[in-house]
Amino acid sequence: MIIDYTKIEEQLIEGFKGGNGQLQTRNYVDDKNKVMMSRLKPGANIGYHSHDVNSEIILCLSGQGHFQYDDTTETFSAGDVHYCPMGHSHAMYNDGDDDLVYFAIVAEHH
Repeated sequence: MIIDYTKIEEQLIEGFKGGNGQLQTRNYVDDKNKVMMSRLKPGANIGYHSHDVNSEIILCLSGQGHFQYDDTTETFSAGDVHYCPMGHSHAMYNDGDDDLVYFAIVAEHH
C-alpha cells in the first residue's frame, strides 16, 4: 500500500498537545496506526505528552531541535530517529530557523 501525502488534506494545528506555535500535518489513520508527514514551524513545539497505549517513531527529514524524553533532553537533526515506547513521555521542539520536517508512525498496542 502506498500512502500518497499529496492526496491527503493538510491540517493546520495551533498548540498541538498543549504546545506552542503551528504544526502542519498530513495523516493517514486506521485502527492500528497513524502515519504522519508533518512540519513544525520555527520556535514551535509539541507539548509534553504520554504514550500510554501506543508508541511513536519519528524520523527527522530536515531541520533541528530537541526532545524532552522522560527526564532527559535529546538534540536531533536530519537523519536522526527518535523512539518513544509505550509507557514513556516526550515533547518535541523546533530550535532552528527553518521548518522541522518529520515522518512519524504512532502504533497502537491495544
